[in-house]
Amino acid sequence: MKNLIILILVLSNYFQIGISQTFEPDWVLKTKKPFFSSPSVSDGIVYAGSLDSNLYAVDINSGNILWYFKTSGEIRSTALVENNQVYFISGDGYLYCLDTSGKLLWTFKTRGEKKYDFADYHRSSPVYYKNSLFFGSGDGNIYALNSENGELLWKYQTEDVVHSTPVVDDSNLYVGSFDGYFYALNINDGSMKWKYKTTGQKYFPKGEVQGSPAIYKNNIIFGARDYKVYALDKDNGSLIWEKTFVNGWVLSNSIYLDELIIAGADERIIACLDPVTGIEKWKRKMEFLIFGKPAFNENFLFIGTTIGKLHGLNLKTGEIIRTFSTEAYNQNKHKYFKKDDSYRDDIYSIIKSDEHFLEVEIELGGFFSSPVIYNEKLVVTSTDGNIYCFKIILE
Repeated sequence: MKNLIILILVLSNYFQIGISQTFEPDWVLKTKKPFFSSPSVSDGIVYAGSLDSNLYAVDINSGNILWYFKTSGEIRSTALVENNQVYFISGDGYLYCLDTSGKLLWTFKTRGEKKYDFADYHRSSPVYYKNSLFFGSGDGNIYALNSENGELLWKYQTEDVVHSTPVVDDSNLYVGSFDGYFYALNINDGSMKWKYKTTGQKYFPKGEVQGSPAIYKNNIIFGARDYKVYALDKDNGSLIWEKTFVNGWVLSNSIYLDELIIAGADERIIACLDPVTGIEKWKRKMEFLIFGKPAFNENFLFIGTTIGKLHGLNLKTGEIIRTFSTEAYNQNKHKYFKKDDSYRDDIYSIIKSDEHFLEVEIELGGFFSSPVIYNEKLVVTSTDGNIYCFKIILE
């Protein structure tokens, strides 16, 4: 309940967004359970995992389901497609490898998945490098597998859940853990090169590393639950710069065209920073929480919020140019918000727990996923159980 009170206080200063135009999807695929995982697209096929335990393969042009694969757990991991094979992690504790027709090729069993807390929405997603797969697990391990047959190459045990998705370079893997450490591991044998302890904060003393990192030249950049974004020297783990935020977590970090784009969860912002110095270039207040990463298209970025709105912003200025609202948001917003999108005066009597707050975001069709762009089409999943596809036309 303490977390809920903090969260509502953070959100009570709502900022009304100026919108120039709306945009509508080309198609919408409706399913029965929420999506938290982000979609991926390969060869015109959208892959998306759902809380209904299915991985869906969908034609990007028509929105028709080509096939689906049933697992025994919720899917909160983004699928990876490499060499005509589809890799993803399920809440049943298995990493699955399918071919692109949906046929199961092999599985790898971890020691099991688990949820850290109510705001642990995503799971680590596999990354590919030189015939190897790398991913974190709720069992606290970071795994390296042979991508062809699922053979375990090595694993490294941390002290808590690892739901951050790793990044790799020629020699190292970089990933954070809910134990409050950020790790650099040798990509060949999993030996630790260095680790860095986050500062921690009053309400989150461990400084859990929930989001995924980004690499820019010799900097490795990540956010943590201690309200900070860190930039470390990726060779030795020394601190280059850090930036502290007032209202909460900033978990999303993306590099595009020599810019660092960060998105705040509790902080409710999109901001552009210099990745070398951390100096802010622009900042845009958003109307609600952000847990996904933006997608980029030339001079624009696209990001969703957990209130059920998808925004297109000018990458150079942060100006909001397009906004889409889910049908679920339009139908249910009056239950929780005033006309200006600020909370109702009786909100404390309506939302009474952390879990109820999440139920509200699901009811509004919140976007917890990261959009993806493929051939001038933008695809995103939502907690309303829908996959949306938009044609990108920005003048």
